[in-house]
Amino acid sequence: MLTDIITGALREHGDAPAVADRHTTLTYRELDAAANRYATALAALLTGRDRPRVGIQAANSADYVVAYLAALRAGCVPFLIDRAAGPQETEGIQRGCGLDLLVHEEATPVPGHGTRLAAPGSLRVTRFPEMPDRPGLHRETEVCRFTSGSTGSPSCIEFRGEAVYRAAANWAEGTGISAQDTIVCFASLSNGLAFNTSLLSTFLVGACLRLGSGLPTAGAVTRTLRDSGATRLIGFPALYESLVRNGSGPGPLPGLRMAISSAAPLDPGTKRLFEESTGVPLQNYYGIAEAGPLTFAADPRTDPGLGQALPGVELRAGAAGEPGVVSVRSQSMGTRYLNAPGVLEQRIDPDGFYRTGDVGRLRDGSLVLTGRTSQVINIGGRKIDAVEVSTALAGAPGVDDAVVLEITDRHGTAALAAVLAGAPDLDPAAPRRYVAERLAPYKVPSLVRIVPRIPRGTSGKPATAELRRLFDTPQDFQ
Repeated sequence: MLTDIITGALREHGDAPAVADRHTTLTYRELDAAANRYATALAALLTGRDRPRVGIQAANSADYVVAYLAALRAGCVPFLIDRAAGPQETEGIQRGCGLDLLVHEEATPVPGHGTRLAAPGSLRVTRFPEMPDRPGLHRETEVCRFTSGSTGSPSCIEFRGEAVYRAAANWAEGTGISAQDTIVCFASLSNGLAFNTSLLSTFLVGACLRLGSGLPTAGAVTRTLRDSGATRLIGFPALYESLVRNGSGPGPLPGLRMAISSAAPLDPGTKRLFEESTGVPLQNYYGIAEAGPLTFAADPRTDPGLGQALPGVELRAGAAGEPGVVSVRSQSMGTRYLNAPGVLEQRIDPDGFYRTGDVGRLRDGSLVLTGRTSQVINIGGRKIDAVEVSTALAGAPGVDDAVVLEITDRHGTAALAAVLAGAPDLDPAAPRRYVAERLAPYKVPSLVRIVPRIPRGTSGKPATAELRRLFDTPQDFQ
């Protein structure tokens, strides 16, 4: 289904600019041709394999988009993997999901049992031996994406083509994207913020997608916005924090009409400084990896929360004005977790509503979040499973016990912290190196404290308040 929809969009918009990065600009016609060439190359590499599974793990680029469209066109199922995933995580995904091929950058540490092959474009390709016992895909699955779920490792969400299309079409309709828009996206295309707001939704209406990559410094972002004539900016909260860090903001940005943030709470002070400097409304929309984009505020300056439900979305949150667990039902829902059978289904009630890990209420139709129910920590837009990281730390030599938590560091920003039980002479850098060899860099705690034992209450749960107080006084090791 997606192949037909995307091919129709590419051929409808012809010579209009479709996608650009720092080095390349492709029109819709050129993107169509490049995807055709790459699809032919992929098919040749995967001859004889049924519904080949192609992982894509790379930074944003025009070549990334080409590889994604080509995988669909070649009859493959693309698996969009976080570029920051560590070697152990990538290998776990490859084996757990039965990937046939991985499209990646030269420097990506790919599993050693793969064979590197020649491929068109700037990205490299590694092919893996066939896995006859790999988990079976749902018959309607067309795309797979990942989230840090409750299983302690990245959960692979299967999506029907209809769900991917509805996520894009409902976002385009609900937010008013048109062919006159140029969308500058600094969020990774593997993340729902970019995938749902900037990829297929852009192409459906004939707009132009300008991709940012690398560290989103204030200067780089501002230059990109001004050079591209951007009308929309998509980025994580850290991007907007960098733009206002000097206390003044980037100044007027001609043409920019909307800025969107998500994946982590947006600091009210950052929002205020950005809007005062640019005159552009900045909003934090709400979406869930398993359910797609869910809300949008028509006027973020007056909206009391994260906006109203997008087309094709239903929300439930609390009762009689009191907060409660947020549940959602959408046309863009995932089907299941490929590598965690039954887990996603358990969170969907008989009415088809997915129970999120968020707590909130509806106020005048707008979703207002008030807290979380799970152990997932959100640092700069990255979802981190505290259980996964603490388990990894507990396996390091010299560590008897570990607790991972979110704290506010001396700069006033959210940071990942760990309290480790071990001998007084335990070097905190050693467990950090141990985790860095196994997990993504953003899952390595930036602040560490060593104690003889983890303080726990009568129920056996860590004494969180006592643990947090350990970070009240700065130490040399941060």
